[in-house]
Amino acid sequence: MPIIEFEDNRCECNPGETLLECLDRYKCPPPSSCQSGLCHTCLMRCVQGTPPEFSQNGLKDSLKKQGYFLPCICRPEGDMKITLPDESAAPHASVKLVKKTILTPAIAQLRFEVEGDFSYIPGQYTNIFKDDETTRTYSIASVPAIDGHCLEFHIEKVPNGKMSPWIFDTLKEGDELQVSEALGECFYQADEEENNLLLIATGSGFAPIYGIVRDAINQGHKGDIHVYQGAGVPEKLYLVEEMKALAEKHNNVFYHACLSRDATEGFESGRANELALAEHADLKNWTVYLCGHPEMVKATKKKVFLAGASMNDIHADPFEFAKA
Repeated sequence: MPIIEFEDNRCECNPGETLLECLDRYKCPPPSSCQSGLCHTCLMRCVQGTPPEFSQNGLKDSLKKQGYFLPCICRPEGDMKITLPDESAAPHASVKLVKKTILTPAIAQLRFEVEGDFSYIPGQYTNIFKDDETTRTYSIASVPAIDGHCLEFHIEKVPNGKMSPWIFDTLKEGDELQVSEALGECFYQADEEENNLLLIATGSGFAPIYGIVRDAINQGHKGDIHVYQGAGVPEKLYLVEEMKALAEKHNNVFYHACLSRDATEGFESGRANELALAEHADLKNWTVYLCGHPEMVKATKKKVFLAGASMNDIHADPFEFAKA
């Protein structure tokens, strides 16, 4: 079995086990979040041995050459000596919380002021660091051309979580945190301005959709924009009035607030993805955005493809977020 040396630990990696699982078993894991190779929170460096090629998927060539890899998708093929990354390998930005709004009992809206340069495209995601050991991945809801140097996030409260209860109950305006560089490819692309857009979101997966919709409008999107926002219960549906106002202001924007349970007046009854597909059976030459629960994203991605949407026109970040 491969031997992994990390700090003062000598760990044996079991067959089929990821390096992150091995380090967790030995009680010395690095910070991690998505655990599927997308958020890059767990980035580490191999100083002896060779990381498997697959474990470097999505990394810049400059990082690959220095031995950086992602332990969450690394199944060691031989002995390795590893370290935590240099600060320059995982760039962070300082942010200050300037506004915290509890939109519903389940959703908090955070607005941060960014210190220095921070480049992102609406719909991307970043890692927010509570401390050296606790970080979580959240999508960006703000639009630079509209919100300036403000970064906006929508956080869903997860009972017994390590991050979200702290955000709701302890994090206060004026506090400073660190965020990683923006990642992800789920964002509006101006060369699709003639296409009709179908955007489906559940829960706090609405955060990137909120950014993408406003970005598309700001860039003068010419096609129709159909937004389906879904939740099981009313307290997980938010910014409804803001979206209704956008739809009233722009005649090519159509908004649907959907509740799969306990639907009341003013809301459509049913799952957002099912209602969207029932009303748009032919999606040829449409651009589709899917954000929310991974199972919803995966199932809906297949269905919109079968409805005619090209795989190149289906944008999503379907990975498992940490349960917090």
